[in-house]
Amino acid sequence: VVIGNVEIGPESSVWPNAVIRGDDNLISIGARTSVQDNAVLHCTAGFPTIIGDDVTLGHLCHLEGCTVEDQGLVGVGAVVLHGAVVGRGAIVGANAVLRNGQVVPPLSMALGVPAAIREGVVAEGTNLVNAEAYVERGRQFREGQRRID
Repeated sequence: VVIGNVEIGPESSVWPNAVIRGDDNLISIGARTSVQDNAVLHCTAGFPTIIGDDVTLGHLCHLEGCTVEDQGLVGVGAVVLHGAVVGRGAIVGANAVLRNGQVVPPLSMALGVPAAIREGVVAEGTNLVNAEAYVERGRQFREGQRRID
């Protein structure tokens, strides 16, 4: 479901049962970003949700009025709350919770509840492989679709 003030960049993909609800502010999704199954993206009047290019948003993740910079990865079931920032190329591990206003520096990893930060442990370009795979997967699904009457 995509509803409200939402922008989605080229070659991005939104997978089954994802909800992108821009009712109180902007939700902006950059190019080549995947919003995977059952992800929830929301915003508040005070906090838009801004997602960069080449980002992977894993299954069941919940983003609420936050920023994920280019090449970021938010793992399965992770929660990123109001005003939090996931830096360029950073990873939020599965089921981790970023508190309001928490910042994950570029190329760092956030793990646990609440998330603890491990700085500088992610190699440059690590997340591009996943982003590129989802662009290709989206292309394959679009080309293989057929109408069922």
